[in-house]
Amino acid sequence: MKSIFLFIISSVFSIPATYASKPIRLYQTEHLIITQVSENVFEHTTFLSTQDFGKVSCNGMIVRDEHETIVFDTTVDNESSEELINWINNTLKCEVKAVVITHFHSDCLGGIEAFTKRQIPAYAYYRTIEFALENEVSFPAITFPDSLTLTVGTKAIHTAFFGEGHTRDNVVAYFPAEKALFGGCLVKEMNAGKGNLADANEQAWSETVLKIKKAYPDITIVIPGHGKTGTKKLLDYTIRLFKEQ
Repeated sequence: MKSIFLFIISSVFSIPATYASKPIRLYQTEHLIITQVSENVFEHTTFLSTQDFGKVSCNGMIVRDEHETIVFDTTVDNESSEELINWINNTLKCEVKAVVITHFHSDCLGGIEAFTKRQIPAYAYYRTIEFALENEVSFPAITFPDSLTLTVGTKAIHTAFFGEGHTRDNVVAYFPAEKALFGGCLVKEMNAGKGNLADANEQAWSETVLKIKKAYPDITIVIPGHGKTGTKKLLDYTIRLFKEQ
């Protein structure tokens, strides 16, 4: 029988009212990990089995204000996305106002049906829809051009396309209230390799990340698409990694 581990801070039905300083793992099962990285920003992590890189951890972001959340990227499949939505509803006591897809790969939208089944609006950069269709993946979504601003509770969160890198459609999300950036697969964890380059533009990658750094100079938290959350140093590392081609 497979072991299931469940870690909830304080109690099964509550989380800390305030956030101290270090990431706190709030929830863990075989398929899903949820980590609090600031007072109202959470990282969700699931795992994708790949032919070239083995079992890969895949991150997304949850942003909360009042009793609303917005999720950035689904988990890797519908089962774990259902688990994620249930955790938000039952533990955070929040509704999921929207899900935003940051590029067309399966680690970003593999669980999209779990969201659409519950009539949760999905948003995607228009090129993401085009590339998904080219790969025979379709889902109902509200498209946006180069930028999108949504509100969660009373707070604004910005999603924008700064240029090509990991893919030709990769967007990032910035939550100014807590200076948190979801870089997705455009941003690498410290000391990571270049990863999947099948749809990449390596020549543009560094310049794209440099634009993000200039646009959001106050960033203190950076969640990469894979690996450990960090600081603005992740942007600097990614810029260096792709600077010399």
